[in-house]
Amino acid sequence: MTFRPEHELHTRRKSRNIGVGVMLAAFVVLVMALTFTKVTSGDFQLPNAEELTQ
Repeated sequence: MTFRPEHELHTRRKSRNIGVGVMLAAFVVLVMALTFTKVTSGDFQLPNAEELTQ
């Protein structure tokens, strides 16, 4: 059983998919870093249930 050589289109698509994956991972890391920074700052408080119902 022999494998056919990969078409040029698949090579371009693979590199584009890797680029999109890297950008998605960078976005996730950015959101996690911002969330971590906000939560660990001293003035962060969860909203009260009474404030949410008004």
